[in-house]
Amino acid sequence: MFDSLKLYTGEKASAEETLKTLERYGYSRCRRISACGDYTLVGETLIIYPVTFEYPVRIDISGSVVRSIKSIDLVSFKTITSHRGVIILPLGILRRTKVSKRAGRVELGEQPIDSFVDIEPGDFVVHLDYGIGKYLGMQRMRRGGSFGDYFVLEYKGGDKLYVESGDLHKLQRYISFHRKLPGLSSLKGKGWEAAKKNATRGAALVARDLLSLQAKRESAPGFVFSKDSDWQKEVEEAFPYKETPDQLKATEDVKCDMERPRPMDRLLSGDVGYGKTEVALRAAFKAVIDNKQVAILVPTTILAEQHTNTFTRRLRDFPINIQMLNRFRTQKEQNTILRDLEEGKVDIVIGTHRLLSSDVKFKDMGLLIIDEEQRFGVKHKDKLKRMRVNVDILTLTATPIPRTLYLALMGGKDISVIETPPLERMPVDTRVMEYDEKEISGAIEKELARGGQVYYVHNRVETIERIASKVKKLAPSARLLVAHGQMSSKTLEKTMLKFIRAEVDVLVCTTIIESGIDIPNANTMIINDADRFGLADLYQLRGRIGRFDRKAYAYLVVRDFSSLTHEVQQRLSAIKKYQELGSGFKIAMRDLEMRGAGNILGFQQSGFIDQVGFDLYCRLLKLEIDKLRGSENS
Repeated sequence: MFDSLKLYTGEKASAEETLKTLERYGYSRCRRISACGDYTLVGETLIIYPVTFEYPVRIDISGSVVRSIKSIDLVSFKTITSHRGVIILPLGILRRTKVSKRAGRVELGEQPIDSFVDIEPGDFVVHLDYGIGKYLGMQRMRRGGSFGDYFVLEYKGGDKLYVESGDLHKLQRYISFHRKLPGLSSLKGKGWEAAKKNATRGAALVARDLLSLQAKRESAPGFVFSKDSDWQKEVEEAFPYKETPDQLKATEDVKCDMERPRPMDRLLSGDVGYGKTEVALRAAFKAVIDNKQVAILVPTTILAEQHTNTFTRRLRDFPINIQMLNRFRTQKEQNTILRDLEEGKVDIVIGTHRLLSSDVKFKDMGLLIIDEEQRFGVKHKDKLKRMRVNVDILTLTATPIPRTLYLALMGGKDISVIETPPLERMPVDTRVMEYDEKEISGAIEKELARGGQVYYVHNRVETIERIASKVKKLAPSARLLVAHGQMSSKTLEKTMLKFIRAEVDVLVCTTIIESGIDIPNANTMIINDADRFGLADLYQLRGRIGRFDRKAYAYLVVRDFSSLTHEVQQRLSAIKKYQELGSGFKIAMRDLEMRGAGNILGFQQSGFIDQVGFDLYCRLLKLEIDKLRGSENS
């Protein structure tokens, strides 16, 4: 039976009955919660750490009515986001099951559906034993004299499968690399078993390649960095904020990699504003202390400037030469930096694509940090590969590109994830709307009335001045300036400095502000022609606001709802849906679903993934890797 406790705001609930249910589900009552399966009751406030939630949930009950349901931070108990309802499952429902190596059979590994918000009616799902079906919703049914809730899946020919709680761990959402819809599996015959066997054979080939890649990484000679110095500890203690546990763990992972004899190749994934830069700074400082040079590659000039300011401010008390190299430097300045870099006088260089030019030479580079890898093209990636020989690599990203994510998950690359949001940070209220001058004017006025600032994003340089004139008419009292990448370096720098200093109320700009801008006072963003942006781009842009403790608003403006293609509607729906903190991974996977990822693993492997779904394919591949490792060790 699918046994669950459902609580909704505004509906009746008995605290006493809820406690009895939690006890029956295997939850433990304690004074202070610390792990999944804990709960506590303080007055009429119930705090539970459900197995299907990333954070504990606080449920306020008053007069036998649920007044509010909120996800809260485990340490500070501050609100992260609010919910209209919560479904709490018995602890045994989403249990972890071991991989079975019996012929022709595989059990799922550690990650079934993360939570019930991950699948919705109409979504395609994969059942391990029966294949690809369409999720129709939940249905309450009588079985054996009692009622229970079942997941209802539709298969080929209209056949239906009712999934009870004991089999819930066998479900995953179907994800492929192509836009075409999958064919539904048949509940009759052996078609699904044949598809799994084909995918397993394909996975075995890739497993050998990945193990070969790993072996090369392990055997490659690298520089062994020293243990932390007193200066290292001094830099880390000077960090003006309290680190999250994830930040500390990621920092430790990176430093351990640097102290090993083989070159580091680590992916650091974390949402915008979650503290990746501080981890990178500590790694860079560690490298410089051992007389190695550091290159930090970023996608935009503004992000280069932002990082340069951050590194310079944090490391100003130490004898470290930090330089910025981009097209806005004069030729004379560039030549000086290039000469000093080759002679070893520059310790840390931060730059855009300019760093990939053939005239950039290092005396002794020990660490390459790549910020937002997905923003670099194929040609840039080829040049990066040539830079990677025996050098430690740290890649930072909020929405990892599919190949990088895949390699990290499969062991071809190490991965650290920062999932804990900074304290006081709130989700951005995201709205999709047709162009309406009255509503846009009201949004600007609302932000300015509370002393804030506004981004108005228009990504066409040729018409940006005309758009700026229209915005000025909508907010005549606002101080307004324009910013885009084709401006001269001095003009752009002056404009951004004025906005940072709050001397400008509205910045009409292109996506040049997409990465690296941290302006606490700018908390409203209006994105014009939002249908022209990719999902990851919209997510990155939205990450520029709401980075501190003030409620932020994002308005995605389109010309006409009726003219939007189905794909665009899906994209805008997804960015609106994933408003909660820490959605970078979900955005990356949703983007993968909607636009496909091309030939990520080669044509044949993509075909296998289409047959069984990305999640199951990864699990089959993991199983094949474990088999090969087992045979090598025996």
